[in-house]
Amino acid sequence: MGAQLRVYRRRIRSTKSMAKITRAMELIATTRITKAQRAAEAAGPYAREITRAVSAVAQRVSEHPLLTEAENPVRAAILVITSDKGQAGAYTANAVKEAESLAALLREQGKEVLLYVVGRKGVGYFRFRDRAMEQTWEGITERPSYADAKAIGEALMGRFAQDSATEGGVDEIHIVATEFVSMLTQRAESHRALPLEVEEVDKAELEKEQGGPLPLYDFEPSAEEALDQLLPQYVTNRIYFALLESAASQWASRRNAMKAATDNAEELVKTLTRQANQARQAEITNEISEIVGGADALAAASAGSE
Repeated sequence: MGAQLRVYRRRIRSTKSMAKITRAMELIATTRITKAQRAAEAAGPYAREITRAVSAVAQRVSEHPLLTEAENPVRAAILVITSDKGQAGAYTANAVKEAESLAALLREQGKEVLLYVVGRKGVGYFRFRDRAMEQTWEGITERPSYADAKAIGEALMGRFAQDSATEGGVDEIHIVATEFVSMLTQRAESHRALPLEVEEVDKAELEKEQGGPLPLYDFEPSAEEALDQLLPQYVTNRIYFALLESAASQWASRRNAMKAATDNAEELVKTLTRQANQARQAEITNEISEIVGGADALAAASAGSE
């Protein structure tokens, strides 16, 4: 019985130590979420203004390579944003699942899929399954910078600029990232970055969505050349914002996972403590029974000798 009690006490000590670690990681993730949210909010004004500018220029341009879909697209690139570290719950799993679903859909449409992966966890997932990856980036997911987004954007834009039939370029670029909805909800989603999807909407609705009337621009030398300069920046900004949203989602998912681990550890400590108390009570009862039995035996022996 004593050995069983020692086992319970050892498990209680180890579980309490683990709970301290997960609690510390939960607090760290909580502070990092705030920083990631501030970074995303700081990037918001620029994202809105460049979107307004691109929308205004697109209205003046009838045809442009980045606005026109290929007649027979044969190849598509998917940028998958995952995490560099684990212990973030289902964050990476959801992003990879969304990427796999998108890749399956594109293959059904007869398109070849090229993978561009951000994050060690995503790279490890595809490498373990012997899936070819065109390019990877690691060590940037927790604190992404605009320079990181620019490097990714240049790689994708360079491939998009190549002819898909003769030079092995891509006809489409898709981004799979995780949207930060709230501290408890993060949603993996896919969006097509190129070609741009231009929709016909009501002017009043567009102005409401853009936060005000679209500015009137004069373009020199032409709207087409202005769009050539704006679109790469627009794509880079979309990638940067996706990285920031994914970073905030990653920390939120890690916080939730660590909180769940801490709660489970505390519940396990309660269960083990109760079992240890029961074992201790059984041990005490057994000792009392042995003492009483010995006393009765001594009393019977004394009475027999008399």
